[in-house]
Amino acid sequence: MRSIEIGGLRLPAVAVGCMGLNKLDARGVSAFLSASMDAGLNFFDHADIYGGGACESLFGEAMKALGIPRERYVLQSKCGIVPGRMYDFSEKHILASVDGSLRRLRTDHLDFLLLHRPDALMQPEEVAAAFDKLQASGKVLRFGVSNMHPYQIELLRRCVRQPLGIDQLQFSPAHAGMVTCGMEANMDTEGAASHDGYILDYCRLHDIAVQAWSPLRYGLLEGVYLGNPQYAGLNDCLAQVAAEYGASPSAVVTAWILRYPARMQVVTGTANAAHLLEMAAGADIELSREEWYRIYLAAGNRLP
Repeated sequence: MRSIEIGGLRLPAVAVGCMGLNKLDARGVSAFLSASMDAGLNFFDHADIYGGGACESLFGEAMKALGIPRERYVLQSKCGIVPGRMYDFSEKHILASVDGSLRRLRTDHLDFLLLHRPDALMQPEEVAAAFDKLQASGKVLRFGVSNMHPYQIELLRRCVRQPLGIDQLQFSPAHAGMVTCGMEANMDTEGAASHDGYILDYCRLHDIAVQAWSPLRYGLLEGVYLGNPQYAGLNDCLAQVAAEYGASPSAVVTAWILRYPARMQVVTGTANAAHLLEMAAGADIELSREEWYRIYLAAGNRLP
């Protein structure tokens, strides 16, 4: 399993996204987590809103029942979304969210805490105060952000003393705008517009790891592009490359993301152990430059 260094930790290049754990019963959750751990996939990504908190609770109960020592796995959670109402980066909300996550996860600390979605009313001084208290208490060891562009991170860095070592961003062959804006530079085309402030280049410059979420989905969670006739060209290409490596198309997607030269970590979204292991197998595939571009073009992207 390929690894990545974040915050002084050597971590698997594939993180287990836990958003779908509430689709399983207790026995299913235990089986899924056991399979993850057995495969060396010990980095688990949560958020306080997943399943209304149920995903964290199911995880905490299962890990306790399985008797897996806390030091054997890495926990990440996210906060800042009040579903259907607002985003909230106030000190009070961040501190309360972390306490809730710790209680549900049955642990005394998070290895990583990310701010989930940018809060338009963010006061970086309040975030800094919350991070200082969380670090001093030992409740959170490392910090990062999610879905932020460079100047939002810069605004936080003006006040926050801790390194912001992660930006979790949606990225896949079918959601590659962060790449196309550079590829189509100096062109009057739709792809030339940067909606994200050239965030991939910024992360490379500042040694920030990029966690790619929804690697198999298109749009904002509209659907899966694998097997979707709307993406026939991409699926044909992925199948051809997969056959060359004796792997699955989802493994090739993992390899495609990890081939990008930023510090990438793929965040899976499946609660199916067999599918998780298929995707994780892509961490051992090193695509050629030609293969990477072939997939990029098959997804409907262009070269000037």
